[in-house]
Amino acid sequence: MSLEKIQHWIESLGSTWGLSIQVFLVVLLTLLIDFVAKRVLDQLYKKLELTETPWDDSLVDAMRRPASVLIWVVGISFAAEIVYRNTHLALFQTIKPIQSVAVIYCIAWFLIRFVKRAEANIVHQRKTTHAGQDNVSIEAMAKLVRLSIIISASLVALETLGFSISGVLAFGGVGGIAIGFAAKDLLANFFGGLMVHLDRPFSVGDWIRSPDRDIEGTVEDIGWRLTRIRTFDKRPLYLPNSTFTTIAVENPSRMSHRRIYETIGIRYDDADKMRAIVRDVKQMLLEHPEIDQTQTMIINFNAFAASSLDFFIYVFTKTTNWIHYHEVKEDVLLKVLDIVTAHGAEVAFPTSTLHIPEGVRLFGEEGAATR
Repeated sequence: MSLEKIQHWIESLGSTWGLSIQVFLVVLLTLLIDFVAKRVLDQLYKKLELTETPWDDSLVDAMRRPASVLIWVVGISFAAEIVYRNTHLALFQTIKPIQSVAVIYCIAWFLIRFVKRAEANIVHQRKTTHAGQDNVSIEAMAKLVRLSIIISASLVALETLGFSISGVLAFGGVGGIAIGFAAKDLLANFFGGLMVHLDRPFSVGDWIRSPDRDIEGTVEDIGWRLTRIRTFDKRPLYLPNSTFTTIAVENPSRMSHRRIYETIGIRYDDADKMRAIVRDVKQMLLEHPEIDQTQTMIINFNAFAASSLDFFIYVFTKTTNWIHYHEVKEDVLLKVLDIVTAHGAEVAFPTSTLHIPEGVRLFGEEGAATR
C-alpha cells in the first residue's frame, strides 16, 4: 500500500479521526525509534566499556539519555505541528521556539554528561594505574568546562527566544558591578577556591591543619564556595574558601619523614654511666630498620637538669603513617629504657634532697628532740 493511499484513507475517515490517527502514528514511530536507539547504544556501550581509552564509552554513555529525550522532543514537535496545520490553534504556535530550546538543552545535557563521565573515567584510570592521587586539577578543569557549557547554552537559548545576547551582556556588564558589591563574599570564596585548585596546597584525602585557627582534619571535598573537612572526632567542618587566602595551612600528608625528638634523664648517681648509655643508644638507632640513616641523627648528653642528667634523641623515621610512626617510636623508647637498665642506671624523676646542718634539732610528733 503506497503512502498516497494511506494518506487518502486517513483523510476519508474525517478530520477528527484522520488527525488522531496521524498523531498516533507519529507517537508510535517515535516510540519505535527510541526503542531501537536505546538497544543500539546499550550494546555499543557494553563493547566500548572494555577498551582502555576513557573517551569512547564516555561519549556513548553520555549520549544515551539525552538521545532518548531528543527523539521524543522531535516526535512530539512533529505531532504538534500536524495538529497545528489542521486546527490552527494559537497554542501550537509556540512549538518551534520550545523545540529549539529543548534541542539546545539536550545538546548541553549531553556535553555535561560527557565531561562528567570522562572525568570519572580519568580519575578511576589514574587510581588503578597509580599515576597519582592528586585529582584536584582534573576536577577543577571539569567544573570550568561544565560551567562554560551551561553559560553558552543559556545565551544561545535566550537568542533563540528572541532576546538580544548583546543586550544581555551589556546589562550583565552594568549589573555586574552592583552584583559584585552585593556578593563580594561569594566572589571571594569563588576566587579562593580557584586559588586552591591552581596552587594545590592540599587535595581531597589530605590531612591538613592550621596553626592560625582551630582547624584540623581530612579534606573530603573542595568546592567553589566551601571546602568540607572531616575532623578527627568525625564531625564535618565547612570552611569558606576565602579562609585559605588569609591563614597558614600545614599539610602533614605530604611529609617526607616523621621526627622522634625526646629527652631522657638519668640520675646524678649514674653520671659515670652516661657516656656508655649515649653510645649504645646511638648504635641501636643506627641499626634500627625503621630509622632513616640519611637524615639528621643526633644523640647527645646536653643538660644538667634540676634532678637529672639529660640526653636527647633527634632522629627521623622512614614511615609517615601516623599509626605506624607511634609503633616505631614506642619500640625506640622501650629499647632506650632497656639500655639504661642494662647499664645499672635508672631513669630520673623529680626529687629533692634536704641538707640539715650540724646542731639543728628536729622535733618528732611526740615532741621528742632528735639530732
